[in-house]
Amino acid sequence: MDFTQHVVLENRRVRLRPLEASDFEALKVIAFNPDIWHYTLTRGDDAMSLAAYINTALQDRRAGRRYPFVIIDRETGQLAGSTSYYNIAPHDQRLSIGYTWLGREFQRTGLNRAAKHLLLSYAFDHLGCERVELETDARNQQSQQAMRRMGATEEGTLRRHRLTQGGYRRDTVIFSIIRPEWEG
Repeated sequence: MDFTQHVVLENRRVRLRPLEASDFEALKVIAFNPDIWHYTLTRGDDAMSLAAYINTALQDRRAGRRYPFVIIDRETGQLAGSTSYYNIAPHDQRLSIGYTWLGREFQRTGLNRAAKHLLLSYAFDHLGCERVELETDARNQQSQQAMRRMGATEEGTLRRHRLTQGGYRRDTVIFSIIRPEWEG
């Protein structure tokens, strides 16, 4: 799994390209809404927290821990949010997809599903993954339903697993898709 390259993925609905520090101005237009960060581990609903979010994502990319993308709505050309590959484990041929958030106006439009399909396709067909994992806050029923609709299998719940940015100790629901399911 080589993430040193500039990876751009697109289909007719969405374009994913690497997150850049210069995306701050375009992202703040959609990120400065506390509601979209309710279930997240980090936040980006003000200038300081969004700058920290971007900086951490870029540091993680340089360290090989994460590959953050911006999500671009091809219909409007607008930045709609962000998503990432993370927990990258080349030896095990697996990674996770997450750190996904969309501006309110882009939610329930099909952008998330189109972006996840691109990420899954690239993970299995180009990176040689055997397993892709997704996780979400157990309270986030909308996210869990979206994962099920993508064909992900719910594997279980890690209780009191992560501390959210709001100080809540969340339970994390783990989903996965494995190569035979993707190919089938």
